[in-house]
Amino acid sequence: MSSFRPDPTSKIYPEPPLCFADHFDRLPDPLLLLIFNRIGDVKALGRCSAVSRRFAALVPQVDNAVVRVDCVISDDDPSSSSAAAAARGKPPSPFSHLLRLVYGGIVKPLQALGQFLGPKRSGSGTGSVSDEDPDQGGVTHHSPTQVLKNFNELRSLRIELPSGELGIDDGILLKWRADFGSTLDNCVILGASSVVYAEPGSNNDGFCGGNNAPVSGDDNGSIPESFYTNGGLKLRVVWTISSLIAASARHYLLQPIIAEHKTLDSLVLTDADGQGVLCMNRDQLEELRVKPLSASVAAKRTLVPALNMRLWYAPHLELPDGTVLKGATLVAIRPSEQPGAKKEVSDVSWVSAAAFEEPFGMAARMLVKRRTYCLEMNSF
Repeated sequence: MSSFRPDPTSKIYPEPPLCFADHFDRLPDPLLLLIFNRIGDVKALGRCSAVSRRFAALVPQVDNAVVRVDCVISDDDPSSSSAAAAARGKPPSPFSHLLRLVYGGIVKPLQALGQFLGPKRSGSGTGSVSDEDPDQGGVTHHSPTQVLKNFNELRSLRIELPSGELGIDDGILLKWRADFGSTLDNCVILGASSVVYAEPGSNNDGFCGGNNAPVSGDDNGSIPESFYTNGGLKLRVVWTISSLIAASARHYLLQPIIAEHKTLDSLVLTDADGQGVLCMNRDQLEELRVKPLSASVAAKRTLVPALNMRLWYAPHLELPDGTVLKGATLVAIRPSEQPGAKKEVSDVSWVSAAAFEEPFGMAARMLVKRRTYCLEMNSF
């Protein structure tokens, strides 16, 4: 007769009580993926993937991700342009100097943006991370392309830069939104020479005194003569060109990500300042994949086609919440030549209702009711 002998390992490694069990193991994979998609931020997802093998296998399957770029490191050499001119044996012309004044202030931040987040470099070069900084020592930076390479099912991607590329003076408002396919589809720019925000608790809701319409300056909507003589028009041209260059540079830099992630349905590249937003939907992403991109490799940006523009201006624009925009300007831009299908859509409305967040969306809706001025711009 055999005797029963207890297993000694059950005493050494007893079964854990239910209160100490890992309840995440009881959750099905689809529910965990739903949680990870709600998290979105790739840094947080990276930490989640380090928790367990199961998490590490599920994180690459998320379809929604947000990449927040912490810093932009530049290898730009300030003497490169002068060295190139010397190599050609041509002195810089006054016109090229003017271009550098208008264009160089945009290009240098965009060249830094082109590096995105380069690997850490030693030495005292421009943009290098100091080894003496205990917070930065030993840290390797990665580009969004590198960070996203293990995500296989992305459908919605949002990339947020640390700041806008366009350096503007304090008090000036400049916001833009651009939609791209293989080239520019449309762009809307909102600017103002100054913004006066309503005092908190002023109760200015646009319905005071029985007047349901906010005040918007002169009623006929005409641009005053001073706008042409005091540099107002020139400033708006600089705003427009600067915004288009920034948008086309962002579009150019997105090519590797779009080519690698063929499941993308929505892509947004914005900045923490809220200065500019580049958007691409599913059809536009697919268009870029199948249609060759017209790009300026030297400038590291997509070429901007010939454009038709609509401009609206108000010397003084008061919004329903009491915010006042001085020198308010709205510019809507579309390519001069568009395919029939796109042209039919573009003729419906020059300004999207969701182009800007409030209260600036209201400013755009008010400006388009004023007199319209038509302009044209050549490709650049």
